[in-house]
Amino acid sequence: MAVKKPQQTPSPETQTEAMRIARATQKPGQTKEQTKLIAQGIQHGIEQYKKQQKAKARERDKLRKKQSKDKNPLNDPATSYDHDNIAPHDPSLATPSRQQWLPWVLLGLSWVGFLAFYLL
Repeated sequence: MAVKKPQQTPSPETQTEAMRIARATQKPGQTKEQTKLIAQGIQHGIEQYKKQQKAKARERDKLRKKQSKDKNPLNDPATSYDHDNIAPHDPSLATPSRQQWLPWVLLGLSWVGFLAFYLL
């Protein structure tokens, strides 16, 4: 036998919003019971919308977490690298030292250019 979830009572904000909308669309000659039934229908629609939005948000979070996990393999303990085990001939280690001279060369060229401009 399947166990049903107990029917949750909607929040007071949802109830008041549904009643406000039902009264705003009320037709002349409409009874209070009819307005109440319309409000219940609107309330049910609001609850369904909220459920759909929560499900979509959960799916987006799952997808975002999966993408971030796929993008960043360093956080995965199975593929983590030990920095002590990196060989010294690794080309990725030479890249920062190669780029360190560039700012100094540019600084020197700018000073030479400034002095040449100032003296001439």
